[in-house]
Amino acid sequence: MTLAPETQNRTTSVDPRTNHVGTGAGAGGTGTFDPDRLIDERRSGYCLDAPFYLSDEFYRRDIDAVFAATWIFAAAAAEVPEPGDFVTIDIGDYSVIIIRDDDEEIRAHHNVCRHRGARLLSETNGSVGNIVCSYHQWTYSPEGDLMSAGVQAPGFDRTCFSLRSVSVRVVAGLVFICLAQNPPEDFAEVADRISPYIEPHALGKTKVAAQVDLIEHANWKLVMENNRECYHCEAGHPELTCTFFPTYGYAPDEIPKRLKPAYQRYLDAEERLKTNSERNNLPTQLIAELSGRATGFRIERAALDGKGESYTMDGGAASAKLLGELDTPELGRLSMHTQPNAWFHFMGDHAVTFSLIPLGPDTTRVRSTWLVHEDAVEGVDYDVENLTTVWVKTNEQDAALCAKAHRGISSPAYVPGPYAPTESDLEEFCTWYIERLQAHRAQTDVRQADQGGQS
Repeated sequence: MTLAPETQNRTTSVDPRTNHVGTGAGAGGTGTFDPDRLIDERRSGYCLDAPFYLSDEFYRRDIDAVFAATWIFAAAAAEVPEPGDFVTIDIGDYSVIIIRDDDEEIRAHHNVCRHRGARLLSETNGSVGNIVCSYHQWTYSPEGDLMSAGVQAPGFDRTCFSLRSVSVRVVAGLVFICLAQNPPEDFAEVADRISPYIEPHALGKTKVAAQVDLIEHANWKLVMENNRECYHCEAGHPELTCTFFPTYGYAPDEIPKRLKPAYQRYLDAEERLKTNSERNNLPTQLIAELSGRATGFRIERAALDGKGESYTMDGGAASAKLLGELDTPELGRLSMHTQPNAWFHFMGDHAVTFSLIPLGPDTTRVRSTWLVHEDAVEGVDYDVENLTTVWVKTNEQDAALCAKAHRGISSPAYVPGPYAPTESDLEEFCTWYIERLQAHRAQTDVRQADQGGQS
């Protein structure tokens, strides 16, 4: 692909953080730029301009327009297996409690006391009987009802001071939340379409075998873009490519000669997967709707290399106890991406969930969680190191690559380059992202107009 002349000559005359000549913006993208113009003039087929990755302005917009306005993956239901079990998740200035109540229902509440606003739970996970504010001991049930508030003035009505709820939806054992007052309505349709793919893996009867948090020194969008392509896998992930075919993203007639043997193994493995999937009544058809809608997603069952059973160094099953009623471990991988923050792999013997949360313009937390059958015994049915090695090493390698990308984009010499044909999912992600920024801006303009009319 040939770059346009104006793009080829931008490196010395235009600061890419600002798209203005001679702005002198320092590292971090703090120079003067017009965010709305960058949004509206985003060049299709190319990486984003530097301020999208570097600036505090876009970080704030990302929280408001993306993470606080769309459905995001928060946890596996297996992370809160018993009544009173909770996890907390911090998103920008928000903090959310996800808790299983006494009726086994999973709830989500803002982590803010209704008295004077103190943070209720500081731990990332744990178990409580009731939620007690350590400041003045206001006490809430797992359902969010205010149970005790000490001595109050006559006429005080506890029912008016329940915890503020957060929209929550459990989809086949995966917990999604939305901070918006009016969450995108298309999520119900997405849930109905992906559930038949995931339900045979019976995540409701799994337990957490391992969980690893990794802090990556890169903007969250770089982390997502890195995850959406395997252009870098052959050179960057020796452990992953023991089982993950490096031909992902290539059209059949564009497979490089060096990858032809891997592609033939893929075709053979796909035939075996088709037979095993049909016998187990597992849907395999690709659904890819990553942009053009509020809840972008992609789901597909595909073959694995090696023994074709799991993400291990030889492709063999990592757990002796299969999930659900599955009759063979050779079921490849059911992979799912959900915008803006998660990706998943479901195998016959275990599942792995991955989620990210931006901690700042240049810092992202990536959480990986391995789920095995609830009756699987560590040291007997599975070995944690064997279960986790491939993705632990892959995530560490990705973290290093993303940090390099962020450092490079921080240079005044950075100019957005074109996506390769195998990086079509990156284009879909960036398209979806720009759509979300534009939709949020339009909603904000309407609210401001309404407020102006009322004043």
